[in-house]
Amino acid sequence: MKTQFVMDIKERDLVESVFLVHDRTTAMAKNGKPYMTVRLMDNSGEIEGRIWDRVEEWESCFRKDDFIWVQGRASRYMGKMQLVIMDLHRLDVAEVNLEDFLPVTPKDRAALERELAGWPQKIADPHYRALLQAIFEDPDLKKRFVTAPAAKSMHHVYVGGLLEHSLSVASLAEDISGRYAGIDHDLLVTAALLHDVGKTVELSYSRSFDYTDEGKLLGHIVIGTEMVAKKIGEIPGFPLEKAILIKHLLVSHHGQYDFGSPKRPKTLEAVILNMVDDLDAKINAVQLLLASEAGSNESWTSYHRLLERYFFKGFGPETISHEPFSGSVGRVESVLETSEDAFSCEGCKAAIQEAGSPDTGGDTAMSSPSELPVSSTSDASPKAVRRSSQRASAGNSKQESGSLRFSLGEKLGSLNLFGQTDEEGKE
Repeated sequence: MKTQFVMDIKERDLVESVFLVHDRTTAMAKNGKPYMTVRLMDNSGEIEGRIWDRVEEWESCFRKDDFIWVQGRASRYMGKMQLVIMDLHRLDVAEVNLEDFLPVTPKDRAALERELAGWPQKIADPHYRALLQAIFEDPDLKKRFVTAPAAKSMHHVYVGGLLEHSLSVASLAEDISGRYAGIDHDLLVTAALLHDVGKTVELSYSRSFDYTDEGKLLGHIVIGTEMVAKKIGEIPGFPLEKAILIKHLLVSHHGQYDFGSPKRPKTLEAVILNMVDDLDAKINAVQLLLASEAGSNESWTSYHRLLERYFFKGFGPETISHEPFSGSVGRVESVLETSEDAFSCEGCKAAIQEAGSPDTGGDTAMSSPSELPVSSTSDASPKAVRRSSQRASAGNSKQESGSLRFSLGEKLGSLNLFGQTDEEGKE
C-alpha cells in the first residue's frame, strides 16, 4: 500500500514509494554523461526525478505510464522540490491501487453529477434542452464526461475536472445572463455546458493524462463541434439558425486564432463564453499552483510557464514589520530621531561643502566661461556661440547637481535609511 505521497515530501526526506511515470526524457550533461529526467505523479501531485547514474541500465527498465518503485533523496532546486533517484524497479499494474495515482476533483463527484442532471430543466428553449438531454443521457458519453480531466496540464488536471469546469462555466454564464440585457440565456448556458465536450475524446486518462491520436490530429474544438452536430441531426425539427449559433459558440470559445479557435467570437453570447471559460480556467490554474507549493515557506511561487509569471503567496512571519507605517517610513523616523547630528543643518552643510569642494576631489566645480566649448568653425555666429555656451553651462549644472547628490549620498549612506542591503534592494 502506498504511504508516501508527493504532497508530503519535504526537503532532505528519504523517499521510498511507488509512482506513476508521467513522462521521461534523456539528455546529455555538460560533462558528456547522460542523465534522465522523470516526471513522477500520484493523486496528490507531481515531482521531478533526476537520474544521474546507471542511466543506460534503467532506461530500458520502464516507460511512460509505467508504475515504478523509487528510492531517492528529496532536495529543492530553483524553488521546486526534486527527487534524486538512487534506485528503482518497475511494478505490474496488478500490484498497485490505481486510485492512488490519478488526482481526483476535491469536490463531491456525486453532487457534481446531480448538479449536471438538473441543468436541462433550467433551459426553457425545447431545442437546446433536447440537445443537452441527448448528450448527457448517452450512457457512454456521460461516463466519459464526468470522468475526464479538463486539460492535460493547464487547469482542472484531475479526474472529474471536465465536469467541474463545465459546471463552473455554466454557473458563471447564468449569473452574467441575469445581469445584462439582450443575452440569450438558453443558448449561452447550453454552450457553456458543451464547450469542452470534445475533450472526452481528445484526452486519454486511464493512467497519466495525455492526448489521444485523434486529439492531436483534430483537437477538442473540432471533435466537440462534430459531436454536437451529430446529436443535433438526431433531434427532429432542430432549427438551422440555432444549430449555427450553438456551433459558433463552440468553435470560437478560445477567442483567438492563435489559441486554436477557427473563428473569433462574433455574438454577445460567444464573447461571454470565451471570457468566463478563460476566467474559470485561470483561477483554477493559480489555485493548483498555490496548493502544490503550500508547504513551502517562500512568499512567491515558482514560475508558472503558461501564465508567464510568479504568484504571491502571502507575507511570511518575518517578511513585514508590524510597526505603524511599517517598512521604510518607520525606519526613516527612527533614523531622524537617533541621528540628529547627521541631519542637522550644520551636518548637511558640512557634507555638502565636502562633497562639492574642488579641494576634496569633488567634480562639481563649475567651469569658467573661458572653458566652455565653442564652435571651431569660422562661420559660427555670436548667437550660436552663446547658445552653445548656455547648453554647456546647463549640462555642467546638471552634472554638478548629480555629482553633488551622489557624493552627499555617499556621506550619508552609512545611515542606511531604508534598512536594505544591496541584495534586498534587487528585484
